[in-house]
Amino acid sequence: MNSSNAKSPRRADGEALPLLALTVGDPAGIGPEITPPALVALSGRARIVVLGPSSVRPDDVPLVSSPEAVTQAAPVGWMDTGGPGVWTPGEVQSSCGAAAVAALRQGHEWALEGRVEALVTGPVNKAALRAAGTKVEGQTELLSQWCGVTRSEMIGLAGNLRVMLATRHMPLRQAIDRITVEHVIDRLLFLDEALRYLGHPDPLLGLAGLNPHAGEGGLLGSEEGEILAPAVDVARARGLRVAGPVSPDTIFAEGVAGKYTGILALYHDQAFIPLKLMAAGRGVTFIAGLPYGRFSPMHGTAFDIVGRKGEDGLPLADPGNLVAALEAALTAVARRAE
Repeated sequence: MNSSNAKSPRRADGEALPLLALTVGDPAGIGPEITPPALVALSGRARIVVLGPSSVRPDDVPLVSSPEAVTQAAPVGWMDTGGPGVWTPGEVQSSCGAAAVAALRQGHEWALEGRVEALVTGPVNKAALRAAGTKVEGQTELLSQWCGVTRSEMIGLAGNLRVMLATRHMPLRQAIDRITVEHVIDRLLFLDEALRYLGHPDPLLGLAGLNPHAGEGGLLGSEEGEILAPAVDVARARGLRVAGPVSPDTIFAEGVAGKYTGILALYHDQAFIPLKLMAAGRGVTFIAGLPYGRFSPMHGTAFDIVGRKGEDGLPLADPGNLVAALEAALTAVARRAE
């Protein structure tokens, strides 16, 4: 795992709190709604420079021109990274996609230069990114491209569950075709590396099976015996602690109970159905393989609830996932400083 060159946080009284960059994401989504309460929730625990259009800046957050302007005395600032002055909430718009990319690029550059200690990114809309001319799939791919890395992957964090994807956003048939012995070995090694980066020095990995009951000894599919078990054997020979392949209907319950430090899931929904069930408004994604820590809430732009309130008069947009992402970034920064 590449390590950040950002300065370590200082915890002593009177010394600087950790400095995080936070992008608002797509301004037509819930990012502008959940950012202010998240800033309040982190008050006194971090310095945060927010990146996004000035048109969504809260009145009580001052404009700044650099992360260095966010100090102990003024621990929150807003960097205007450009964007539309007027847009339609809850809709895909190229101008909003471009604004999200601009904020993300600035946050990436500061993190890469070590001017902030971690990057937390608000939700973006893939269709808006495409409409703005972005050719890659999403934030993970953009950041990987800008960092010049070819090996990066999402890890979902929800309570005791830490789940890496073996394959990402693609049709299920294509995902299954990607599952080879070599690829599974690589992802197991990568997951072990990422967990150590996150502060787990001797991780136990669990490998999810592909078929019901992990193939039932070959009765329900051959992939476990032909691909997954050989990959586990090689990973163990290389010094990793790995269990599996374990039946998919069992491994995530065991993970919730704390049996595994991390789990390798074979396709997107195999990972994110249990993660989102367990997240309870506190889900986070982390990108392994970047030269800095990047964390994000485990939800999208939620166009369908932008600006809406419930019967209790409170906003439907919940800042809990964003707060959890900021807290996860702080935890990672603190562990790197130990």
